[in-house]
Amino acid sequence: MSVGELACTYAALLLFDDGIPITSEKIATVVKAANISVESYWPSLFAKLFEKRDIEDLILNVGTGGGPAVAVAAAPAAGGGAVAAAPLAAEKKEETKEESDDDMGLNLFD
Repeated sequence: MSVGELACTYAALLLFDDGIPITSEKIATVVKAANISVESYWPSLFAKLFEKRDIEDLILNVGTGGGPAVAVAAAPAAGGGAVAAAPLAAEKKEETKEESDDDMGLNLFD
């Protein structure tokens, strides 16, 4: 993470915490007040991000990742959709089963 990116991140968090709308001018003002020089594109880039995404949402979901992968099966033309879904559920259950260390013959306290 570059210094400019980090400075704009902290500036946006500061503005959000104070309830001030996050704009590129305000981010640039906070960064300048902190005596940090950043490339001119960073404040506008962050302002555009926070126009589209809620900063509180980003903070609360920082460690959640992208979510689980979803397997999509083609539905048959005639009925029987429930039959096709049943094997997918069985495969998912098998994937979540964890292997035991006992199978490898490893024991921490030997």
